[in-house]
Amino acid sequence: MNAVEVSGLVKRFGDKTVVDHVSMTIREGEIVGFLGPNGSGKTTTIRLMCGLLTPDEGEGQVLGFDLITDALKIKREVGYMTQKFSFYEDLTIAENLEFVARLYQLKPVGEHVDRTLEELGLSSRRRQLAGTLSGGWKQRLALAACIMHRPKLLLLDEPTAGVDPKARRDFWDEIHRLAAGGLTVLVSTHYMDEAERCHRISYIAYGRMLATGTVDEVVRDAGLTTFVVRGPDVHRLAQEISSLLGVEQAAPFGTTLHVVGSDAAKLETSLSEFTKERHGISFERGETSLEDVFIQFMGGARDNMQ
Repeated sequence: MNAVEVSGLVKRFGDKTVVDHVSMTIREGEIVGFLGPNGSGKTTTIRLMCGLLTPDEGEGQVLGFDLITDALKIKREVGYMTQKFSFYEDLTIAENLEFVARLYQLKPVGEHVDRTLEELGLSSRRRQLAGTLSGGWKQRLALAACIMHRPKLLLLDEPTAGVDPKARRDFWDEIHRLAAGGLTVLVSTHYMDEAERCHRISYIAYGRMLATGTVDEVVRDAGLTTFVVRGPDVHRLAQEISSLLGVEQAAPFGTTLHVVGSDAAKLETSLSEFTKERHGISFERGETSLEDVFIQFMGGARDNMQ
């Protein structure tokens, strides 16, 4: 069964179309990564799905409720974690959760707070002021508040921005634990390793959905070929190789250069001719990464705010 099924969503602000006929399907218990450059419409799309914004065009259902007529019902069944930490910094963790419990009319308040603190590993810090927490612990508090009322759909808007790798790993372990229990998750992210932990990904660029599928499917369907070039002075090599026929990306990765193009034969011919004339420079076939595809999509998209 699908938790989210929306089609043709459009949202305009003045004469700017921020979401341009976006369609998306998310199955129950699925974790879907939402990728795209800043200003691409990810946050607006998420707000349309949770009932905070009304689409100008389009239709669909979220958790069995009509997106247009049942926005209030959708809100009660969704947990939405925003980019910005939005809790009271002069209240303790427990006091913030008590406030959230009362907003959702959860009774008895104390039992819901204690259960949530225990589930998210926050019990030992319940009396700590929210404003004194590190980024990782603030993130955990925000997640606790989002799942306190047992939502069926969790919408996360760049939830791990600014936290350390250990906190990010712990956060994703928790997301997978929740999904295994039946929770559906849509998470926007700029981190490629996080996207690869999702069951499927959807890529949006400046309001338009460009690709959707598993990571392997999206990389395959992009039709890109990647070669790894080795040689001295990688930075200078990148500048020279960028101008070769068939080269669409040339980016240093440590002591190597990743060269990407959509015409494999043309790209290989150009690199063969280039390396024949240069001593100490070699190249070999590499694997196209999700980041390569991400950059390719960004380069080919037109900014809808211009």
